[in-house]
Amino acid sequence: MSSQQAPQQGPTLAPPGATQPADLSPEMYARLPIVFHKMMKMEMRKNFGCATLIFMGWRQTSGLGAATIGTFFFQGGVMMIIGSVLEWVLGNSFFAVVFATYGGFWLSYAATLNPSFAAFSSYAGPTAHSPAEGLATPGFLSSLAFWLLFMGLITFIFFLCSMFMSFVFMILFLSLCITFLLLTGALFALANDPVGNARVGSRCIVGAGSSLFVTSMSGWYVFTSILFSVLGLPIKLPLLEFSCGRRSKEEVEV
Repeated sequence: MSSQQAPQQGPTLAPPGATQPADLSPEMYARLPIVFHKMMKMEMRKNFGCATLIFMGWRQTSGLGAATIGTFFFQGGVMMIIGSVLEWVLGNSFFAVVFATYGGFWLSYAATLNPSFAAFSSYAGPTAHSPAEGLATPGFLSSLAFWLLFMGLITFIFFLCSMFMSFVFMILFLSLCITFLLLTGALFALANDPVGNARVGSRCIVGAGSSLFVTSMSGWYVFTSILFSVLGLPIKLPLLEFSCGRRSKEEVEV
């Protein structure tokens, strides 16, 4: 008999029907929590949807949004930066800062998902079978979590500012702040114990998607209200603005 015995594998955390990537060993694949099985599935390139649906897992959407990385770069990043410049030209400093902040966020997030920036592959280590293994490392998860934490902080500041503007904007920024905090908690939990906290992390991500759904619907409501007003349509969608929130520079100086 051989003195060496084959190591026993614990129960795999892979979801039913998951396909193992060819460049990952079975042992490594079995240790990854469900969240990261979804991240590394090759089928995620076929998915399409916004971050809200990806976080909530609707229609088998999965991953960190790699299927929509082009959307993050151009619709999320470039268009918001252009909007920021135009708002600055119009003298709307607050919305210029808001658009620039989230435009920069989407560009940064898209760059993080882009393999050419080596954001996650730098954490994979020299013995890794695939650069995607860096996604599951505590260093990558914690670093990403701190970034989302401070995105939640600046969003909370935007929420405080919106308290003098509109009730709809209050809902938008508050739900977005909750989204960032839930994502922060999920990443910290997975960084601490990716196997034991897999269920907690997954629930936090789904909760973040639910909160982001409120943000998305609020944004669409504001967008539709502005378009109806610009076109002079008889349908009015009130933004529930506060009278103290629209003061000119001259009134403030007086």
